[in-house]
Amino acid sequence: MNRFSIVRLPTLADVGARVAERSPQRVIRAGGIDLLDHMKEGLSAPDELVELHAVGGDEGRALRGSETEGDGRLRVGALVTLAELAEPERLPPAFAALGRAAEHAATPGIRNAATVGGNLLQRPRCWYYRHADLVCLKKGGDMCYAQTGDHRYHAILGGGPSFIVHPSSLGSPLVALDAEVEIRPVKGGSRTLPIEELFVGPRVDPTREHDLAPGEILLALRLPAPAAGTRSAYAVAKEKQSQDWPLAEASVRLRVEDGTLRDVRVALGHVAPVPWRSREAEAELEGAAPSAELFERAARAATTPAKPLAGSAYKVPLVQGLLREALHHAAEIPLPE
Repeated sequence: MNRFSIVRLPTLADVGARVAERSPQRVIRAGGIDLLDHMKEGLSAPDELVELHAVGGDEGRALRGSETEGDGRLRVGALVTLAELAEPERLPPAFAALGRAAEHAATPGIRNAATVGGNLLQRPRCWYYRHADLVCLKKGGDMCYAQTGDHRYHAILGGGPSFIVHPSSLGSPLVALDAEVEIRPVKGGSRTLPIEELFVGPRVDPTREHDLAPGEILLALRLPAPAAGTRSAYAVAKEKQSQDWPLAEASVRLRVEDGTLRDVRVALGHVAPVPWRSREAEAELEGAAPSAELFERAARAATTPAKPLAGSAYKVPLVQGLLREALHHAAEIPLPE
């Protein structure tokens, strides 16, 4: 790892301006989980880490806290940790999918340091990208080594030219919950994006995963006030239950009104280069009466666009099963024996 200095500045304006002036040699540090991994692996060598935790006053409190706003939206600051997000009193029952995803991420030690913002903005965990001696598409090269190499953990949806999967565990529940992100541009003010628009897939730009410019700061998540009767659920599969990355995830939001499903959102994680919204599954579910047969059809519909590589084909039935599980849980229908 290279030598670097820690810089602590009191305002968001100071942080954004300093990083924008000399990025990527100056970077923002929040929890630092992925950033320090990146540096230890020789993938980046910034000489200044600008501490977001040092921001004080009202700006700092907004980064570290959460509140329900006047219009009923829930605002969650970017420095809220995954452990805090998983606290039962932090989120209303309608957002259970998000709390469950935070609860099942990584390990207790990591959850106590990792932040909401960092979880969304972390870099891919692909072993070819993480190899310091390989210059893959993500690093400006001309090939994705996973295509012909070991791709057992790679994308089955939306892959190509790079087949990474997005590493965020919060991404799929936030897409299912129609979240927005609040961003501070370098010149001040704020801009708000639907969470889906934050992520950048390899077909747009294979070298980046998000829409933030150097010096822009992710300030907060905003979750819309849930309609009465809204429920959500999250299901995940891992090889190990602790200290491991998901193989696949499924997140669901829905309401049951007059015996039919309404306001359905379905999002899948760790199966695509971005948290993947399944409009195919949503179309199957919206307006239909909930049943095991319907959920089976929706699960198959979700993977209709799948184009797995040979070693990742197991993810197709895996994510189908997770989606069925999440749908049964959200609709409060027991899983078939």
